[in-house]
Amino acid sequence: LIGRDLSSGGLVAVMVRGDVGAVKAAVDAGAAAAERVGELVAVHVIPRPHGEVEYILPRTGSQSKTKK
Repeated sequence: LIGRDLSSGGLVAVMVRGDVGAVKAAVDAGAAAAERVGELVAVHVIPRPHGEVEYILPRTGSQSKTKK
């Protein structure tokens, strides 16, 4: 888990980093948990992102809260 973003309207974005298999397993488990407690809006795994994507992602362990 590298970060989460608590947006308005009850939306939560979670970012996970690791090898593709581990990330896919974590995303699948999180999606199943989200469906049990509410509505799952979207799930997306980027297997090998471009190197510059790293600059826009939060640093390891960061958590942000977005208010609108």
